[in-house]
Parts: sequence; C-alpha cells; structure tokens
Amino acid sequence: MKIREMSTKERAPPVSISPSPWAVAAWVSDALAAIFFALALAQLLLLHIGPQARGGGETGWGWALLLIVAALMRGGAQGMAALLGQRAAAIATAALRARIAPALMMSATARGRIVGEDAELAITGIDRIEPYLARFLPLRHAAILSPLLIALAVVFASWVSAVILLATLIPFGLGMALAGSAAREASEGQFGALARLGGLFVDRVRALPLILSFGAEDRVARHIGVAAQDLAERTLGVLRIAFVSSAILEFFSALAVALVAVYCGFALLELLPFASPERLDFGSAFFVLALAPEYYLGMRRLAAAYHDKQQGEAALAALAHEERKIPDRSSDPARKMATALALSDIVVRHPGGVAIGPVNAAWPAAGLHAITGTSGAGKTSLLRALIGQVPIERGEIRLDAAAADASALTANCSWAGQRALLLPATLRANLLISRWGVSDADALDLLDVLGLGALIAARGGGLDWLVDDRGSGLSGGERRRIGLARALLAPRPILLLDEPTADLDRVAAESIVALLSRTARDRLVVAATHDPLLIAAADGRTVLA
Repeated sequence: MKIREMSTKERAPPVSISPSPWAVAAWVSDALAAIFFALALAQLLLLHIGPQARGGGETGWGWALLLIVAALMRGGAQGMAALLGQRAAAIATAALRARIAPALMMSATARGRIVGEDAELAITGIDRIEPYLARFLPLRHAAILSPLLIALAVVFASWVSAVILLATLIPFGLGMALAGSAAREASEGQFGALARLGGLFVDRVRALPLILSFGAEDRVARHIGVAAQDLAERTLGVLRIAFVSSAILEFFSALAVALVAVYCGFALLELLPFASPERLDFGSAFFVLALAPEYYLGMRRLAAAYHDKQQGEAALAALAHEERKIPDRSSDPARKMATALALSDIVVRHPGGVAIGPVNAAWPAAGLHAITGTSGAGKTSLLRALIGQVPIERGEIRLDAAAADASALTANCSWAGQRALLLPATLRANLLISRWGVSDADALDLLDVLGLGALIAARGGGLDWLVDDRGSGLSGGERRRIGLARALLAPRPILLLDEPTADLDRVAAESIVALLSRTARDRLVVAATHDPLLIAAADGRTVLA
C-alpha cells in the first residue's frame, strides 16, 4: 500500500494570501487625497495665473490649507499602507512557515528531495512571499480601484479626458497580460534553479569534511558552477521580461498624459479640428492635468513591485507543488492509542534505490521485538518507512487489525534513530519536544538509568544545560541515549528504535536492554539491532534477508 497523498479538499486550508484590507484602504485613500491635492493645486494656479477671471480679490488661504492637509494625508496614507501590509504579511508567512516547514523537513526523503532544497524552500522561499503579500497584493487591488476613482473625479471636470484615460487602459492591459504570462513561467524556472543551487550548496557544506578528505573539491565546484550558471541565465530572462513590462507601462502612461494635455490645450485655445464636445475652463483643465499622472501612479507602483510578484508567486507555486506530495499525517482520533501492529508484504524503496522486502510481521500490543539482518539489509529503511520518511511501494499496515497507512502510524509512534537530531536549546527542550509537564525529577531519573547522570552533573545546570545542534562535547553513544530518553518520555504506545545499544559498553548496553524490557510490559517496542544482548531479550524477531 502506497502512502496516500492528501487531496486539495482533504488538506488543512492554506494560510490566507489575501492582502490586508486596511493596507488596500490606505493606498486607495492616497488616491482620494491626490484628488483633493489636485483640486487645491488647480485653484491656486488659477488664482495666480488668471486673477482677473476670479475678481482678483481672493487670497487662496483656504486652498493652500487644503493643499497642505492633502499632502500630509498622502504621506500618512502611504506610510500606513506599508506598515499595515508588512504586519499582515509577517503574520501570514509566520503561520505558513509553522505549518509547512516541519512537514517538509520530515518528508524530504519520501518525496525524493535533498534536505537543502526543502530548507531553501521553507526559509528563503517563504521569505520571498512576504514582500508579495506586503506590497504587491495590496497595490494590485489599489491599482484597480485608484484609477477608477481618479477617472470618476476627472469626469466632473472633463468627461472627454476621462474617456481618454480609460481608453488607454485597453492596450495597456493586453500588453501587461502577455508580459505577465511569460514572466510567470520565467519566474518559476528561476525559483526552481535558485532552490536547486541553495539545496546543493547546503548539502555540500554539510559534507565538506568528506569532500576535502577525498580531494573532490574541483568536482563539487563544477557542480555548483553549473547550477549557478543556470540560475544566472534564468535571472537574466526574468529581468528582460521585467524591462519589457516597465516599457509598456511607461509608454501608455506617457501616452495618456500627452493625449490629455493636447486635448486640454487645444480645447482652451479653441484649436480643436472638430466641434468641442464640452466647455472647458482654466480651472477644470488645470485639475485634469494635475490628476492625469496620478491615473497611472498606482500601476507604476505595481510595476515597481512586480519583481515581488514574480518571486512570491513562484515560491507559492513551489510550496503548493511540494505540499501536494507530503503524506497525510492526520490521524483518526479514535486510533490515537492503537498499539498492535502488523505488516503484510510491505515493500520499501528509496527514490531510485533497490526494493526492500516484502516484509511480514505481527507485533502484539506490548512486547519487545527485534528486527535483525546483515548491514544494508534495510532495517533502518523499514523503520523510517513506518514513520513516513521513506516511501512504501506496496503492502499493507494494520493497526489493531484495521488497515492504516504510515501517516496514521506516525501519530502512535516515538522514534529514536542512530543519530539523534538535537535542537540548539536546553536539554529539557530537547527531551520534552512532544510532552510538557514531565517533572524534572522523572526526567533526571530516566537519564540516570540511561547512564547520563554523571555527564549532566559534570556539565552543571541539570536540564537547563544548553545543547547545540551538533551535540558538541557528546559522544555518539551519549547523543544516542538522549534521543532514546526523548522517545521514552513521549506519551506514545509504540517505540521504534534504531540500534539503541550501539556505541555502548557492555554494562551500559545491559542497563538499556533491561530498561527496554520493563518498558515493553505495557508498550510495543520494535528495535533494529545487531546486539546479541537485545536480540536475546526480545519476545520476537523479524529477520531481513
């Protein structure tokens, strides 16, 4: 039985990528303030250029005050729009990262991805979504509303000018649509190249001691160079499209302002080659000319944020693509305490690797069971498949006699691998990842049984001792026992352990075997091992050929 992938309907609803309505409102209010600014400016110009037409007695202090207030409103609106958009984007991306990053890290192997690629996607990729949410999406909504608001204001002064402004939107929209479709494909290709380069770099840095010891620097440098060249070429393609988009915008913006200026000038001078469709005075003409550049201002801002759109949409597409491949780890609450586990003709296969199996096993609700076999037989791969980290090609898993998949099994299992992953945090945080509320005394007692009491006493600080992710100062056996303690403290009925007694002396190994035997009285313990002591203590044994 293959691990079931979640359908779109089954998944938790995605983090909202809609813009902050308050940020949109702030950008639209900037357009509204621009209308008042243009009105005040036109009236002041009219007072100074043609005072006889207005009687010559007006000072214009009221219009000057309106001009200042409108300018302050514009500055405030733009600042608030940026602040509100950034705040909403930070909240949305934090929620997105909290939801998807752990799932990506846990399922990288099952999806055939290197960890570095998923790290690039979960960290840098989600960072690229933030400016898309903060700037581009609010500006896109405002760029629809603001020109209509400007055109509506222009109608009252010159309906012909409003028609000219609206007419230039048609070819502009067609040009931007063509550029946008090309930009989407180019951006997704660039984002994929960037993820590959980042993933390649991260994984090669992790393997740097091995690369140096075997003199493989030149070969690795060539690999990174090829990936970097691919990224550079794709980036240039994205920039070319961005320049074309900007050129389209600037052309139609200049065309709209020029057409309005020509019409207003010829109408005022009565030089139109046809009968004037409306009566246009100096005040109306000044007002229209002041608003004409504002008509395309929202779209100019949108064009300035277009790179954010390309990066953000490419990141969202990549996240959606990988999220569709993440195995469904949701579980039926009624099965949370399932304990009896059976495998029927399970075949496990790493992406591009050889098949392991078929494996058959029946493990009752409690007991200690060993998985044995020669090195490379697939013991670790089988255990990792049971927690969803390696694909199951076919076969059936049964929990308490009911058919299930690895996602349902994960919710019931604690896992301790050969190399325990450590958080850069306190020992307490590392031990109690899935179970808070355990007393310090109980945790310290377990660590003492595992032979770590002397180490903790020597380090000082008890459970507040700080550990780094490399486990600096810890031997392989000590690190492994911290991982084992974490699995034992987790409130789950099934323990999957990979070589729990490796790298230990005989006395320490005997102590851990005795502890596992006691634990197996009320929990199911399945351990992959070569250790004769653990095999002899097991209630059952599954041999992989």
